[in-house]
This record gives sequence, C-alpha cells and structure tokens, in this order.
Amino acid sequence: MYRLFFYLFFKETAVQTYITVKGEDFDEFYEKRSRFIGYIKHVETEKEATDFIAQIRSKHWDATHNVYAYCLRENQVKRYSDDNEPQGTAGIPVLDVLLKNDVTDVVVVVTRYFGGVLLGGGGLVRAYSHSASIALKKIGMITMQMCSVCKLYCTYTQYGKIPATIASFDGVVDYSEFTDNIMVEFHLPCDNLEKLNVALSELSCGECCAKELSKAFYEQN
Repeated sequence: MYRLFFYLFFKETAVQTYITVKGEDFDEFYEKRSRFIGYIKHVETEKEATDFIAQIRSKHWDATHNVYAYCLRENQVKRYSDDNEPQGTAGIPVLDVLLKNDVTDVVVVVTRYFGGVLLGGGGLVRAYSHSASIALKKIGMITMQMCSVCKLYCTYTQYGKIPATIASFDGVVDYSEFTDNIMVEFHLPCDNLEKLNVALSELSCGECCAKELSKAFYEQN
C-alpha cells in the first residue's frame, strides 16, 4: 500500500521523459478454465479511458467481470475497478502492473469469463496481474521525450550538410520547404539545441542558426 500511496501523491509532474504505449492491443490466457483477456490502449484523457472501458464492456456484455485500471498524465489521474471481484484482488493488481512499469496515458481492461473453478484471493491477484502484464508486453512500451521544435533557414549550398548535422544531435527533420532559400523544421532533445547551433555556425560561417518555436513530446529515437 505504501508503494501505491507514493505513486499517487509524490510522483513529480514536471518531467522530461515519460513511458507510454502506442495504439491498442490485447492478449489472453486461461487459468483453471477461466478465460482472461487483457485489453490495452493509449489514451490521453479520462473520457478516452472511460469510452474504451465502455467499448470493452459492450463487446463483452456477457463476461463475468470487466476489471479496469488507468493512469493519465492529465491531473495525474489513477483509477481502478474490481467490477465485483473480491476487493483488492483485481483492479489494484492491474494498476500495480502499470505503476511498477512507470507507464502512463494508458488504460487496461481485463475481461474474465468464469470457468467454474474458484481461484481464491491469491489466484485472482496473480491472474489479473498476469493479464495486465501480457497485454503490456504485447503492445510494447515507448519513451516520450521533451523536445525543442525548431526552424532554420539556409542556402542550397549549406543544405547539403544540414540534415546529417541535425541527425547527429538526435534531431529529426519534420518538413522542408524549397524556395529562394530552404526552410527546415525539425525537433530534437532540448538539451541538444545549443550544441547543434554551435555545429551549424561552424559549417555555415555563422550564417545559419536554429530558432526554437515551441516544446513538445516526441517518441524517443
């Protein structure tokens, strides 16, 4: 319980990176004839999470239980439901898998079709934890990193080395526009912008400099 309390109330909100998932997926297994299906999806708002839960409940309206848990960066929300399983044996184990993996902006719904054999409290905890774990493993985790979104202008002569120079500082070119000069929009880790500008100055004799337009999270390369 202390670990759960720590995550809920003391985790820092201003972060440079965070772990999440991309898209949605599912996996399933059987335990003593009970069928467990773990659904997982990337969400960014509580409405997206509750809509997904409602979707799975509608799909599996005949299931014995549809247990869920979700974690969001938005307002640091963390919620779970045992859906009539014995208290503490279902929703909390699912949430604990998310907390242990430090994953956020994610919702998990574990659907159970009872197979006629009671699993007991410990068995339920293990089954729901395993359902969340295999769903998380199936979809895979990604790291999102705070990046500087930048723009630079250069001549056609200078452009030959620009994309490779940006890439050497873990930057990614998002868009280029070719007119009288060339405009390049890209993003890179915030800490690398100053070093990139030193390199750009050296290759352009001080004529080329990247300007930061904003900051945003991007998937880490």
